[in-house]
Order: sequence, then C-alpha cells, then structure tokens
Amino acid sequence: MHGPAMSGWLLVALCAGAGAYCLALTRRCTGAERRAALDEALMGFGMAAMAVPAAAVAPPEWAWVLYAVVFGAASLRALWSVRAGTGHHLHHLVGSLSMVYMAVAMAGGGAGAHGGHGAPGGVPLVTGSLLAYYTVYVLATGVRLVPAGPLSAAVSGRGGPWPEVALACRVSMGLAMVAMLVAM
Repeated sequence: MHGPAMSGWLLVALCAGAGAYCLALTRRCTGAERRAALDEALMGFGMAAMAVPAAAVAPPEWAWVLYAVVFGAASLRALWSVRAGTGHHLHHLVGSLSMVYMAVAMAGGGAGAHGGHGAPGGVPLVTGSLLAYYTVYVLATGVRLVPAGPLSAAVSGRGGPWPEVALACRVSMGLAMVAMLVAM
C-alpha cells in the first residue's frame, strides 16, 4: 500500500494480531461461529499482507492477482453463506469484495506507484462508498464496546472468553480497511 512506512507496519501488526486472535478463537468455536472466525482470520492476515509497505518489500506483480483470486473465492463463500440469512456474513461479503477491489486497483492503476511512477488506482465513487460503509461499521461496532451496565460485556456470551476483544478486533480491522482505502 501507499503511505508512510511506519503507518504501514502498524497496519500490518494490527491486522496480523486481529487475524491471530480470530484464528485462536476457532479452537473454541464450532459451526457458524467457527466459520465466521476463520473468515475474519483470513481477512486479518490478508489485510496484513496487503499493508506491508512497498518501500520495504515491493510485492511482485502476481501478488495482486493472488489476492484477487483468494478474496474472490472468499467472496463466493460469503455469498453462499449470506443465503443462510445472517447479517455478519453480509459484512464478510463486503469485506472480501473490498479486498478484491483493492487488489485489482493496485494491480491496475496503483501498482506503478510502488515504483515511483503512476497514480494510485481505484474508482472514486466505489472507494468513497466503501469508506462510508466502513466508517458506519466502525462507529456502530465501536458503540457496542461501551458498557451499558457493569456486567453487560461479560454476560453477552459472544466472542469467546473476552467478547470485547472480538469486538475490538472487528473495530480495528474496520479502521484498518479505512486506512487502506485512503492509502490506495
């Protein structure tokens, strides 16, 4: 991605940490919760890989195609899960399609910017729509981190032993997506 190397490495650490937590969460979950945690782990690790500063490690041209293929497959899986009718799968679909969009934009117009020539890629209307979506998502999910009562987070029973950590991971990955879209 474009932008200062320090912010890129911070995004890598944030997304890799969120991916690792989600992957660890799969050991404690079953069924749909496990699949959702796996989807979130894939998203976290994929975002971490895409956020590596190009100044440090220039990705080969085929990397963007690989990202598009992997997240295209994840989009198909999420689309299939959306048919089951849960809203969180819809978010996974938007996330996977966002990753495909960023990979295609970076391979097309943005890949040249890594070498110092060319302009960042992306269609402004699509990028703006995704920025709006992720901003609303981060705010709506972040509000759930504010305790409504003394034991509200502890008794919700979602997200493993620390439900607020799962929510914080979602907020973090949403914020990382905003940063990656801006840096595109």
